[in-house]
Amino acid sequence: MSNDPMSTQAWSKLADHQKRLASIHLRDLFQSNPSRFDAFSIPWEGGILFDYSKHRIDSEVLTSLFELADTMDLAQQKSDLFSGKRINATENRAVMHMALRSSNTEYQVDGVPVMDEVRKVRDSFLTFADAIREGQWKGFTGKAITDVVNIGIGGSDLGPRMVTRALEHLTPEHLNIHYVANVDGADISATLNGLMPETTLFLVASKTFTTQETMTNAHTARDWFLSSGREADIPKHFAALSTNLTAVEEFGIAPSNMFPFWEWVGGRYSLWSSIGLSTAIGIGSVHFRALLEGAEQADEHFREAPIEENIPTIMALLGVWYQNFWDVRTQAIIAYDQRLEKLAPYLQQADMESNGKRVNKDGNPVAYSTGSVVWGEPGTNGQHAFFQLIHQGTQMIPADFIAAVKPNHDKQDHHRKLWANFLAQTEALMAGKTENEVRSELTAQGRTGEDLENLMPFKVFPGNIPTSSIVLNELTPRSLGSLIAFYEHKIFVQGVIWNIYSYDQWGVELGKQLAKRILPELENDEVKNEHDGSTVGLINWVHKTWPEFKGE
Repeated sequence: MSNDPMSTQAWSKLADHQKRLASIHLRDLFQSNPSRFDAFSIPWEGGILFDYSKHRIDSEVLTSLFELADTMDLAQQKSDLFSGKRINATENRAVMHMALRSSNTEYQVDGVPVMDEVRKVRDSFLTFADAIREGQWKGFTGKAITDVVNIGIGGSDLGPRMVTRALEHLTPEHLNIHYVANVDGADISATLNGLMPETTLFLVASKTFTTQETMTNAHTARDWFLSSGREADIPKHFAALSTNLTAVEEFGIAPSNMFPFWEWVGGRYSLWSSIGLSTAIGIGSVHFRALLEGAEQADEHFREAPIEENIPTIMALLGVWYQNFWDVRTQAIIAYDQRLEKLAPYLQQADMESNGKRVNKDGNPVAYSTGSVVWGEPGTNGQHAFFQLIHQGTQMIPADFIAAVKPNHDKQDHHRKLWANFLAQTEALMAGKTENEVRSELTAQGRTGEDLENLMPFKVFPGNIPTSSIVLNELTPRSLGSLIAFYEHKIFVQGVIWNIYSYDQWGVELGKQLAKRILPELENDEVKNEHDGSTVGLINWVHKTWPEFKGE
């Protein structure tokens, strides 16, 4: 095993491969290998096709990428992950979100079995979810719940919000699922507008029950509820996804309404736990269990499939290939399915909070790029927004294109046009349009001479932009669970290659610490702490512009 990927022979080989392929166009790779699709695609039994043939690779590149993974001891580190070792070393924690979706594997953490407790909590919150969904749970006036508001932030919001939106066709008409995350009062104000306290249930998602944004919103929701209900009614309208029983009880939530999860569950990997309660209420326990089963099937694939057929491993290695050898800094996620409109924001946190690290596992600064800027919007919307930059800009932007063959609606004409755009964009990004093709096109349009020559440079498309096509047979709870788990494991593999800790997030702490120092200064006239001149000027400007900004 190597601690420095740059010191490996595989890294040197990959650098040579990049020089070799830099002048070779993807068109040429397809022309020289008519069976390229068959060679570089994986039809997975879980109902997903992974096509990576439109990447700037050949078999030699793949061989070197696999060698790099082997040199960085991926197999052993994967074993450490699944065996419950404390691979989150800076927080001294195991990383075991796979246990949350397990039905077959008896996972352990530090040699201690955890599945009995996992199943107990899972059954408990899913029973609660069905009681809400089916109208068995009544509010303080005896009416069933019609609106569920999940109050959380980060992993306690992005994952459940994404899955609930993707599968909202499974939510019954009488039920509405809402999400509040931002401490900006506009968020919760807009959500509460039009809701009725007697038919609203709040889920407060905070492991410690101290997260500033979440608890600020939770207390606002509590005050709003008490404008109609009594403190004795809070247990009927509030539940906690937390481990801090004392704080939960002080808030007024009944202990029976607290559904815990564990320190070995990172926030951005927690949608499979009780943090997914809002999703479970929306889609029901049967479909939530199918979501878990799909993720578990992906876990088994990642753990057992040989590297040449291992989808998340290849996804990860392709990212390393572009990040470290082509000077690529971003990764676009383009889902040609409106239901997946929240997938890119979810993956932003999952990836960027995990692998946005500047030091390796020894605490030394890395000399290579880690982590991608992950972003995206659904197709076809993105085509009319940022695709211009991908097609004709000055930087290479690899993209994952995701689509489902079978829709969940009967508008076949829409779906065929959606798929036509999906296929057209990946082909256009790969092939581009040459000067000769542009010249022929403009000539056919009747343009000649100087008019033709002046316009031609603007119509040329370089192409050679790499894309993956991830095709689901159908977007179901099971296939969605598999898709999410594939991306989770991709993130893990990249952390292994880069020799960084993917499961801590110390980078979010500094801003929180400073915000606690600044808050009292916003509530008073005097700036007591030492700040830079800009921060002092901004605090004074706020006080001057709106004196009422100070506390009541």
